[in-house]
This record gives sequence, C-alpha cells and structure tokens, in this order.
Amino acid sequence: MRHLLFIVAFLGILSVNAQTASKVGCVDTKYIFSKIPEYLSAETKLKELSSTWEKEIAIKKSSIDQLHRNFEADKILLSSEMKIKKEQEITSAEKELIELQNKYFGENGELFKEREKLIKPIQDKVFKAIKDYAESKSYSVILDRSSDLSVLYVNSKNEISNDILKQLGYSN
Repeated sequence: MRHLLFIVAFLGILSVNAQTASKVGCVDTKYIFSKIPEYLSAETKLKELSSTWEKEIAIKKSSIDQLHRNFEADKILLSSEMKIKKEQEITSAEKELIELQNKYFGENGELFKEREKLIKPIQDKVFKAIKDYAESKSYSVILDRSSDLSVLYVNSKNEISNDILKQLGYSN
C-alpha cells in the first residue's frame, strides 16, 4: 500500500513537473552519510554502547535464568513461604531486567539520547545542505532513493549526492 501511494504521488509529481518544467533531483542519503567521517564515528560509538548494554542485559537475563533453574530444582524441598519468596525474587529480577532494557533501549532511553546527541546534528547539517542546494539550483523535489520508498528509475543526471557532499566539504 505504501509503495502504491508513493508511485501515485511520484507520478503526480512527474505530471506537475512536466507541466511546470520544475526539476526533480535524487540523493542517496546512505551514500552521503557513508562518506562523512563524523557520522561513521558516531555510528561506531553507538554500536559500541549498544553492544556494551546488550552484554549487561544478557548477563542479567542469564542470572534470571539461573534463578529459574535453581527454583525449579529446589521447588520440592521449599516450604510455601520460601516458594513465594523465591518467586517474588524472580519477579523482582525480571522487572529490573525490563527497567534496564527500557533505560538503555526504550523510547527515550540512553541509546535514543546518544543518537540524538551524536547523529541528529550531522543529519540536520546534511538535510540543510540538501535544502540549500535544491533552492540554489531551483529543484522542486528531491527524492531520497535510500529510503523505504521505492524509486524505480533515476537518471544519473538527476543524482546530486556528490554535489551535496561537495557542498558539505567532503570529497566523494
């Protein structure tokens, strides 16, 4: 459905483009970001943080799994009060695990905050360069062929990714 909407919108843009002689350009933001050392460095740092936090969560999960195994093994020997206490201990540990996962990977977690701090300024800089370039060269529409939306064909003369990199001060 998304692709159909995109195709309809794109065809509408092309018909408007044909009528008003406006220009359509295409960029590949993945390519642009892959040529920016600060972006690559930020991505590496985020991967390292994510890996560290994933290991911490895995250790916590392993600990909880061990609590489950110990409880199952000792269940027959435990009194009702001890069973309840062990179950509460496991439940508490599981809640802590969920809190830890949310702390690091939740909607407003540490990874999100770090991404906002490290990546967003670079993205803003690139998107501003695209906008400035489009305005200076009288482009009506700039499409990103690296997004989820499908671009079925791009004439290389409409590809402006290298121009954007030059405008940002990077060579291709």
